[in-house]
Amino acid sequence: MMKSRTMNTSINSNPQIVYDFVSNLENLPRWASSTFPSIKEVNGEWIVDTPQGQNKVMLVERNNFGILDHHVKLTSGVEVYVPMRVVKNGNGSEVMLTVFQTPDMTDERYAEDIKTVEKDLNHLKTVIEEC
Repeated sequence: MMKSRTMNTSINSNPQIVYDFVSNLENLPRWASSTFPSIKEVNGEWIVDTPQGQNKVMLVERNNFGILDHHVKLTSGVEVYVPMRVVKNGNGSEVMLTVFQTPDMTDERYAEDIKTVEKDLNHLKTVIEEC
């Protein structure tokens, strides 16, 4: 079993607005630029350019449950599963994302990934609340 950490942020916005924004992969660089500085659709697939090369992002189909799980296929061929949810929290939303420590990931790299995701979730909050 892999080590995991679930992070969350509260956003003062309707869950459907948050879900619609995040589920549009074109918005990924707007809120998660630390991880995904750019994205483009190529032949029906979403490709992100990273310092490690081009990775493919696959998002679950749109749904009514706030599920935004996605897979990132790295240039190495490894596929990373990233569970993500948007749920109602009073008049706003709670966004939750889980980061797993893959078998090849050092503790230091895992800690860096967690910091990056926390930064990106905080940025998502800022972007949504400023709209």
